[in-house]
Amino acid sequence: MTVRNLALAACLVAAATAAALAPTPATAQAKEQFFPVLVYRTGAYAPNGVPFANGYVDYLKLVNAQGGINGVKVSFEECETGYATDKGVECYERLKGKNGGATVFQPLSTGITFALTEKAPGDKVPLITAGYGRSESADGGVFKWNFPLAGTYWVAADILIQHIAKKEGGFDKLKGKKITLVYHDSPYGKEPIPLLQERAKMHGFEFSSIPVTHPGVEQKAAWLQIRQNRPDYVLLWGWGVMNSTALKEAVATGYPREKMYGVWWAAAEPDTKDVGDGAKGYNGLTLQHGAEPNSKIVKDVLATVHGKGQGTGPKEEVGSVLYMRGLMSAMLAVEGVRRAQERYGKGKWMSAEQARWGYENLTLDQKKLDGLGFAGVLRPISTSCADHMGSAWARVHTWDGTKWNVTSDWMQADDSIIKPMVKNAATKYAGEKKLERRTPEDCQT
Repeated sequence: MTVRNLALAACLVAAATAAALAPTPATAQAKEQFFPVLVYRTGAYAPNGVPFANGYVDYLKLVNAQGGINGVKVSFEECETGYATDKGVECYERLKGKNGGATVFQPLSTGITFALTEKAPGDKVPLITAGYGRSESADGGVFKWNFPLAGTYWVAADILIQHIAKKEGGFDKLKGKKITLVYHDSPYGKEPIPLLQERAKMHGFEFSSIPVTHPGVEQKAAWLQIRQNRPDYVLLWGWGVMNSTALKEAVATGYPREKMYGVWWAAAEPDTKDVGDGAKGYNGLTLQHGAEPNSKIVKDVLATVHGKGQGTGPKEEVGSVLYMRGLMSAMLAVEGVRRAQERYGKGKWMSAEQARWGYENLTLDQKKLDGLGFAGVLRPISTSCADHMGSAWARVHTWDGTKWNVTSDWMQADDSIIKPMVKNAATKYAGEKKLERRTPEDCQT
């Protein structure tokens, strides 16, 4: 045999050996469902961003520990945004095509949401903005890729006004009252203003608003206005250090904390724990859940994730308000994929487009939620082509000096007010962007 033939034979043997060792399609490693995790563990908003991120990641770890999504394991990667819109967009661009493609993004910032709303349709990647983002994006007929699941800021503002009216003895008792909004001067803080203006016209209360510049550590001028005007109620639309600063200023100016109501991003332990007894009586809205240390999902995370030394943050924060927000948000991301599998193949990897169908067809009834460990924590969430929000319920909880306690019944936002506002705003957006409303046929694809 010539040297050339010997070399050729050796190559053939090597190729055959490699082929034998290579995984066949049946035994190849299954594709993992990739969930980017946009976080802010640094900067002015870290005290609030960290527990959310820890809850989000712990839930994904729990899903893997329980066998994945019908056997499909999940993977994730964090990207630090610092709550900055430009950094959020950079994270999106870097992660959207990674690991076979991102399943869904959760921006955790209304500013980042506004930016990504322009990008997601072209990239065909869904956005979950649970309890934040554009209020009009509840209209799935225009916002095909946005999902403000469980509530928007118009929902939050409406429920707060309902609660105050009930406290006063009826909507007619709001006439002549003064209600002031202290808000983070950003897209987030401005979101509730149209709803509050609409309610003011309906009921005759005097509405005013006071912007606070990022990050919110300087509020003396704002609270000087409050001391001079003495509103009957103050609504707080803050985030991060702005919330605790507002409470400290309320103490300093003598404004009653029981007359203050924060949105669900201004009603967690980082907002009140440093103020302690000074914040006693302060009220906040819940995004359905509050602090839930006794819930089954918390017990599952403690046993399965933290119990095996795999917890993302301190064990003591598990079950706190923002940790629960992270758990809930991750659960929604996962359950959209599980729903998509019911249509496209149980136990199969879902593309972002297939996952989008799952988010548009969520059927989280109480039995499912209870089975996931959210009994007593969440109410049913069901979406459709027309409704990308799926639920409009909330409660109020109150700080007792050391912890949050639920202090109201469940309340639902008034569709007769919100739906026309959503449709009008969504139609205006469609006109500006030259978009056509989705057809019934598109809703089935």
